[in-house]
Amino acid sequence: MNNDYLLSMRHSCEHVLHQALIKLFPQIIPAMGPATAEGFYIDFDPRKIKISEEDFTKIEREMKKIIDANLPIKKKEITVKEAREIFKDNPYKLEWLDQIEKKGQPVIIYYTGKDFYDLCSGPHLSSTGQIGPFKLLSVAGAYWHGDEKNKMLTRIYGTCFPSQKELNDYLKLIEEAKKRDHRKLGKELDLFVFSDLVGKGLPMLTAKGATIKRILERFIVDEEIKRGYQHVYTPYLAKVDLYRTSGHYPYYKDIMYPPMIVDKEELILRPMTCPHHFELFKSRPRSYQEMPIRYAEISPQFRYEKSGELTGLIRTRLFMLADAHIITPLNQAKEEIIKVLNLIDFVNQALGLKKQSDYRYRLSLGNRKDSQKYYKDDPAWDKAENILREVLKKISANFYEAPNEAAFYGPKIDVQLKNVLGKEETAFTVQYDFVMPKRFKLRFINQKGEEEEPVVIHRSSIGCLERTIAFLIEKYAGAFPLWLSPIQVAVLPISDKYFSYSHLIFEQLLKNNLRAEINTNNDTLGKKIRQSTLQKIPYMIIIGEKEYKKYQVDRSYYVSVRTREGKDLGMINLYEFIQNLKKQIETFL
Repeated sequence: MNNDYLLSMRHSCEHVLHQALIKLFPQIIPAMGPATAEGFYIDFDPRKIKISEEDFTKIEREMKKIIDANLPIKKKEITVKEAREIFKDNPYKLEWLDQIEKKGQPVIIYYTGKDFYDLCSGPHLSSTGQIGPFKLLSVAGAYWHGDEKNKMLTRIYGTCFPSQKELNDYLKLIEEAKKRDHRKLGKELDLFVFSDLVGKGLPMLTAKGATIKRILERFIVDEEIKRGYQHVYTPYLAKVDLYRTSGHYPYYKDIMYPPMIVDKEELILRPMTCPHHFELFKSRPRSYQEMPIRYAEISPQFRYEKSGELTGLIRTRLFMLADAHIITPLNQAKEEIIKVLNLIDFVNQALGLKKQSDYRYRLSLGNRKDSQKYYKDDPAWDKAENILREVLKKISANFYEAPNEAAFYGPKIDVQLKNVLGKEETAFTVQYDFVMPKRFKLRFINQKGEEEEPVVIHRSSIGCLERTIAFLIEKYAGAFPLWLSPIQVAVLPISDKYFSYSHLIFEQLLKNNLRAEINTNNDTLGKKIRQSTLQKIPYMIIIGEKEYKKYQVDRSYYVSVRTREGKDLGMINLYEFIQNLKKQIETFL
């Protein structure tokens, strides 16, 4: 399917939604409405009107009338003055006009039929009759420009496709995504919570959620140390001067927290770790014999995300990043990047992700003309981009190139994961940096006894831990593989008569480093099994008369085992069962 055509169709459908809303609710003030990769939405000021999903049927009916009328959609360029007169009663459109005028862009409006028009740059179809099957999906609140300091607007989401089958398939996918939503499952499985008193975008992990995070941390730290990384700790805040040196401040000031004055020094919560690692490197003279140096850290980072963009664990204001910076001679850069990509492949395999089907690579390039966004050094950009391109070709990677997606200090390879809706999101990055070594005057003594400037490779092996956990919750619908499950085995005695023996079993599981819990509530066995199944615990050990009698006869531990899928594995020697679990865990790692 042609993406440009689909975008035009969805944008045209959004205009039809806009027109239908004005017809049915003339009091509202429309603000904006773009097409998206999944469909479209419109933001509007509801005034005193409350529009809910109960209104969708009549809105869709009005939209269908407009589509069936096959109204022409025509573009017209007008002056700023004319536009201000047309939209004089709409403060949101007037604000857009201020931005358009400031940038010196043309003012374009699109007419749908004779009577409806909107400020828009397009693209659109030529008539409403070309719009395919559509569906309104949900309604939500949204701050203007995503900023909680602005007015709360109402947002209606919708989508459309060229065929009814494509729409139906997407709606089924949406329903599955709702079941897998990490925010819903996180609450049901008792993994994390938010508190208004603690603050927006600041998740608190429960014991179970913290277990998943701890497993991922230990896994990646141990693996990185095996691969020659030096794991370090650096402060969670620093002088603002550190970020002035790096160039992040004031260019990234909007995503940083405000500086605080302590002992007449300006300190700031760190939004990234790289400058700290550069100062570690500079703490003493360096020789080619110890290069490359690979600093790694599980690094808390603080970024001010607009409240309208905060999304569960996906987008937070405090997150833990499996961060690293490889300071290397230029002639070893390719080799180091290949090693990083091998590590990322290893991590993805452990997480149950397959190359090509679950993830692929994006080569994110800079824009030579945009000197405000990117460091000005065309030859260095060309060289860096070619190095990354050659690496991707050497490993026969499935990749595509994306302009204007690089970091300000150099190009990068983004590892693009598919979420439950099939949409690609950046999970891990490998960034080639030729700017920071200059800013921080990084040097080492080469084999000739001369000072040489290294390059820096920024990389994250397992990404932001919170976001990775969210992704894994949704991928597995909360039914984590055994090695990641917060509780791996539930011990379920049928009655209090078997509590003592059940505790012996429980202790053996703990001694073998298995994460277990015991349910000694006075509930029926059926209820206990249901509770453990809903918590998606991989295995349930059931202790009753026959298991207890076996123990009384020969003092050997036997248990009956059931899986969360409802499969009965029968009675088995506890030692055998434990060994089977350990083998399962080893296959992932």
